[in-house]
Amino acid sequence: MMAVIVDTNVAVVANGQSPQASPNCVDTCINRVERIIRGEDKLVLDDMWAILGEYMRNLRSSGEPGAGDRFLLWLLRNKDTQCDLVSITPVNGSDNAFEEFPDDPALDDFDPADRKFIAVACAHSERPPILQAVDSKWLDFDDAFRENGIIVEFICQEDIQRLHEEN
Repeated sequence: MMAVIVDTNVAVVANGQSPQASPNCVDTCINRVERIIRGEDKLVLDDMWAILGEYMRNLRSSGEPGAGDRFLLWLLRNKDTQCDLVSITPVNGSDNAFEEFPDDPALDDFDPADRKFIAVACAHSERPPILQAVDSKWLDFDDAFRENGIIVEFICQEDIQRLHEEN
């Protein structure tokens, strides 16, 4: 079983709520969240629930109507038993700065709201990949991530390249 971190946009795309995502990307995202629900992959979260809070702001905990919503409902029911939880340490009480985030000038401009995903990857003993669907800004930092031992799995490769070129 592979441990993974899921960027919120993967679940949003799985819900069909990302107009920039191709049908193939939607299918890929549905497959990846369903792998977690079926127990084929293990979700990694922070024990402060920063990632869960972001999911709850962007998905419906009723579990309907999309695969991303089913993922959130599954998570709420199983977070304590089916997920790996890691501790991340906020810097000076910040919601977007963490001791576990690499101290690398090449990452200084990385989106503060997404730093929790990187911090969780760094805090986990396996350094699990972060699944990323359509946030093309992440591509700008891929070399710096790799240099810091962080793997971002761009699961919608064609879409993210197209979106990156458009921006």
